[in-house]
Amino acid sequence: MSETKEMLEATVKGLQDKVNQLNMDLKAKQKELEDVNKPPMSNDTYASLEDIIGNAVGDYEFECGEFDYEFNINYDNKIELSDLSYNDGYRLAESIMNKIDNYFKIEENEH
Repeated sequence: MSETKEMLEATVKGLQDKVNQLNMDLKAKQKELEDVNKPPMSNDTYASLEDIIGNAVGDYEFECGEFDYEFNINYDNKIELSDLSYNDGYRLAESIMNKIDNYFKIEENEH
């Protein structure tokens, strides 16, 4: 009886390993399917975009008027900032796009 149990345990372990491998293969193929219609981008271009965007955000001058905020008085009668949200994403996005436009030669799509 112990041989049967050992054989069943070995079979279960082997099947679990196969299931795990199939799940990894499935995830890889799902990622491929998600990416199939995306336009390609080289690693160099991606790295350039990463630098450009990082620099654009780092150089951006945030102004107080671009934020919505609320203050509360806490139990110690101290004023605290309770809510802060950025409300001018358009200007930040425009600044980033301007940096990208300055770095790349943008070509019209051929129809």
